[in-house]
Amino acid sequence: MALADRLIEQFDRALRTLASVPRAQSENPAAGLPEEELTPQEASHAAGLMRVNHTGEICAQALYEGQALTAQDERTRAALLEAAAEEADHLAWCTQRLEQLESKPSVLNPGFYAASFAMGAFTGLLGDRVSLGFVEATEEQVCEHLQDHLAELPGADARSRAIVARMHDDEARHGARALEGGGAEFPRPIKQAMRVLSKVMTETTYRI
Repeated sequence: MALADRLIEQFDRALRTLASVPRAQSENPAAGLPEEELTPQEASHAAGLMRVNHTGEICAQALYEGQALTAQDERTRAALLEAAAEEADHLAWCTQRLEQLESKPSVLNPGFYAASFAMGAFTGLLGDRVSLGFVEATEEQVCEHLQDHLAELPGADARSRAIVARMHDDEARHGARALEGGGAEFPRPIKQAMRVLSKVMTETTYRI
């Protein structure tokens, strides 16, 4: 596919992602679970956490698609797009859960999408080894956030907990595959700097 065609396809994907159009190809892990009654405070907190996760999936879509656009090897591009497809499931599940909690996605999503796409495209230009290493470093942080969310979500919110638990397993697998695919493991100082930047996203999207 020519670069111009890829850019057009990417623009269409961006619009669909930001509009939360993607539909899950896999069954929602919360399907069939009862909706337990939450206090207003619990519902608000759960919604805030799921909004953070929703924005995280927006960023994941943008990151993978940016990397795929500039990937040097077709096998790497295919692996990135496969991971993006799984992340689309996560996005759909988070969207559904926010609707059930009578909440909305973050209004900051377009900005985070643009920044993540640019970062993905840039790392892709640095080579597939760096690009895949960036995936592993990112997924490591995502798994940490999801573990924290599992500890913070109300005990009665079985639906959100089921979604977050499944997302955690998938993200850990994506990170492992990135290293197995030839990714370079980033030094700890770089991962620490990435963690500081991710904190900005989580703190803002929880509220906005």
